[in-house]
Amino acid sequence: MNVKSLRSFAGGLILATCICGAAYFFGPNENPKSQAAEKPTVEEMKKTLTSEGYVIHTDQEWKDQLAATNKANVQAEEPKKEAQEKVVYRTMLTVTEGMTSIDVGKALAKANIIENSLAFTNEVEKKGVSKYLRPGTYEIQSDMKTEEVISTLFKKVKN
Repeated sequence: MNVKSLRSFAGGLILATCICGAAYFFGPNENPKSQAAEKPTVEEMKKTLTSEGYVIHTDQEWKDQLAATNKANVQAEEPKKEAQEKVVYRTMLTVTEGMTSIDVGKALAKANIIENSLAFTNEVEKKGVSKYLRPGTYEIQSDMKTEEVISTLFKKVKN
């Protein structure tokens, strides 16, 4: 390639760029295909959504429906509460030589007689009767109060 043909090629590129730029900047502003469609009315939108299976409610209708649902749930729960009976667990606890109040608390918690073995042990220590635990077999129920359980298991020796 010589200098003259290279200049002619560069000049052609510049001319083509100027023509494309002028057409871009001074041409029509909107493309007919990109014109926005007409905005549908509220009724048309509701009809379209309803035909697709959606349910349309106003704010007040929605609040009324939520209130009715909450009322129905509360009414449904009331009979369930009345129908529930309290389960009473009964166990035969065998206390062996060398057991401590901690061991007894763990055994009672495992048998569902008490909820917290640590709280039971702390209560025994607070009453100061931990040294009165005697070997034997005892019948304990979950409806007994903690004081009753302690008095059943920890008996003072009479002199």
